[in-house]
Amino acid sequence: MAVLVLDTLPHCQEWTDALRAHAPEMDIRPWPEVGNRDEITHAVVCFPEPGELAKLPNLKAMHSLWAGVDHATRDEDLPLNVPLIRMVDHSLSQGMLDYVTGHVYRHHLQMPKFEALQRQAEWLQEVPPLIEERKVGIMGIGVLGGEIAEQLAALGFNVRGWARTQKTIDDVYCFAGMESLEDFLRDTEILVLLLPNTAETTDIINEETLAMLPEGAAIINAGRGTLIDEDALIRALDAGQISAATLDVFKTEPLPKDHPFWAHEKISVTPHVAAETRLSTASKVIIDNIRHLDDGGSIDDVDGVFDPKAGY
Repeated sequence: MAVLVLDTLPHCQEWTDALRAHAPEMDIRPWPEVGNRDEITHAVVCFPEPGELAKLPNLKAMHSLWAGVDHATRDEDLPLNVPLIRMVDHSLSQGMLDYVTGHVYRHHLQMPKFEALQRQAEWLQEVPPLIEERKVGIMGIGVLGGEIAEQLAALGFNVRGWARTQKTIDDVYCFAGMESLEDFLRDTEILVLLLPNTAETTDIINEETLAMLPEGAAIINAGRGTLIDEDALIRALDAGQISAATLDVFKTEPLPKDHPFWAHEKISVTPHVAAETRLSTASKVIIDNIRHLDDGGSIDDVDGVFDPKAGY
């Protein structure tokens, strides 16, 4: 039995070394040092060469280095009969929680507006509402989004959540399905996007849905760059329908130097850092999952197994 690490260099060797540190007894091979393909039972994937995974006849599981699986599923030959496991790691959750909470507070306190006034040397006293009066909406309340919604509610925000299917979260009013989307958006003053990338979520924030938000709403996108119609967002910002946007993910990454987001005075750009996979903790998660499966454990007991039908 062997484990193959499929990533770009030099990251491939870095991940191989991190995995070996947790499991010195395992045969862990960095691509392209594949060796006998019949011996490989697990693949750790970030950016696999197209078609490479389909060449492994005895593969038990594929382990994503990211919380998402877009990087792997774009391979048209991906063996979907083999479980693909998304990265579920405390460090990812904590990083996302820190990012979202920090920027929700920033928009709640109207910092983008005050920063713009400072650039104009303009003194305008406008007191933000109390925290319990601020309505924050989370689009995507799965495991991670649900945890963030709970934490924001515990801080005192008026939190609402929206998902494809009905959820139940303490102190969070949950909406479900496209038929409830307008009701969800209508009173959301700070919108946090944490949805996965699926056919249904592509450009879900568009001219029509932006108009559903109350005038002056703010947007934080820490989910997927595909969620937002970028041209529609710029128009909404220019018209004042949206007051500010904090964007961590984009349709093209790295964000091209000539992209209008860089220079837009109402947009804050961060370079996909909201939930970065950390070598030290994520490598242990992968090794623990490999050991569980090799010891005869059920895939049903592993967190984050990708569902091809749902798209996440």
